[in-house]
Amino acid sequence: MLIGFTIVAAPLLFAIVNAAVQMNHLSTRSEQLVLHGVRGTRNNQRMFEEIGALERTARLYQIIGSADLLDVYARTQERLVATLNELLAMPLDAESRNDALALQAEAGRLQQELKRSAPNSARMTDLINAFPQVSGMASIVSNRVSAQIDGELTSLQQTTQRAQQNLFWETLLLVPLTLAVVGVFTYLFGRPIRAIDRAISELGRGTFSRPIAIRGPADLERLAAQLEWLRGRLLDLAQEKNRFLRHMSHELKTPLANIREGTELLMDGAVGELQSSQREVTAILRENGMKLQRLIENLLSFSAWQAKSAGMEISEFKLRPLIKSVLENQQLTLVAQRVRLDVHVEDLTPFADRGKVRLILDNLLSNAVKFTPRGGTISIHARGEREQLILDVMDSGPGIPPGERSRIFEAFYQGKTPQGGHVKGTGIGLSVVTEFVNAHSGSIEILEAKTGGAHFRVRLPMRQAAKPREKAHAA
Repeated sequence: MLIGFTIVAAPLLFAIVNAAVQMNHLSTRSEQLVLHGVRGTRNNQRMFEEIGALERTARLYQIIGSADLLDVYARTQERLVATLNELLAMPLDAESRNDALALQAEAGRLQQELKRSAPNSARMTDLINAFPQVSGMASIVSNRVSAQIDGELTSLQQTTQRAQQNLFWETLLLVPLTLAVVGVFTYLFGRPIRAIDRAISELGRGTFSRPIAIRGPADLERLAAQLEWLRGRLLDLAQEKNRFLRHMSHELKTPLANIREGTELLMDGAVGELQSSQREVTAILRENGMKLQRLIENLLSFSAWQAKSAGMEISEFKLRPLIKSVLENQQLTLVAQRVRLDVHVEDLTPFADRGKVRLILDNLLSNAVKFTPRGGTISIHARGEREQLILDVMDSGPGIPPGERSRIFEAFYQGKTPQGGHVKGTGIGLSVVTEFVNAHSGSIEILEAKTGGAHFRVRLPMRQAAKPREKAHAA
């Protein structure tokens, strides 16, 4: 998980660091450009002022001829040289630097000429006439410095635009890349977690037939190994319970057979004719003996069904003949109850465990017969939908109260709804249906019936992966 978070965060951290570096670079260039602009503007202004002051001093010296004006000229010349040195200290190009040096040399030459020229002389007049040329050279230097600053500003704007475009494209690429990385790690972590959740749900429902083998991070694999150990332990306990039920059922059948045989002998008068009160007690004994025998046989059947539920015998078969065979087995009960049948079955060929599908149909039909009143209707519909077999079994009985629907698939649970038929149940049929449906990776649900009765819908995949049959642990 730490590696995953690091990989997910790495592109974002790269984008943030890259943006910070570019912003810092642009900020430094902007600061330098502002300083250069301010210094260039200030030096250009001072340069023109000092050249003008030199020209005025020279003209006064031409008229007055005072030696003090030479000192004033010298101090102004020093300030001009300092200003030009500040310009030269800036990062100027070669042409601007050469022009500034030429201006500095020309100003120095004029100072030397001023010292050698007499006031009111022709040489002094030529010197005065040279100042417009000096001003022109200063204008050239000023224009070059301004043009260089403007060029740097344009370059900075272009660099800023390129940085914005780069950041935009980086963001545009990093967002889907980050989402893809998040998706990959979500899949890598989510798939084993979903598998573990499914395995826990199956253990909670009492389905121990599917081994728990999960590939993923080491921690989740260790958890899966613990769940597999738990599944094996629960499977052993379930098999021990089934063995106990079979042993106890067999042990109970022997004395029960003797009790029933003795009861039948009493009813047949083998020990003498019984009085009416004695016959009534004997009838009660026989009826309860038969009821106890049915309970024991149901326990044996339930134990056998659970022992077989782990194995899957996958084959291809026609659905219509299978349903017809189930109906024929229940024909006597259906005729005795005068139950009408509404059968609509598509011509389907599922690839599944034929025996388990038959038991699913048989138990659902038996459950419908138990609760359908005399003269009622049982509907069986089967159709294919999106690679699934949809099987609906409906009856016209009293239905299933909402409060009982959460427990109706539990073993040995019998609801409070009175049974309409003569076939009494023990509450294990629907639990067997649930186990066999789960073994096919299918589902069963209770729907609201339009006729008011019960409506069971089973969904089974039309194609099952063929697996070798597992040997059940027999007692």
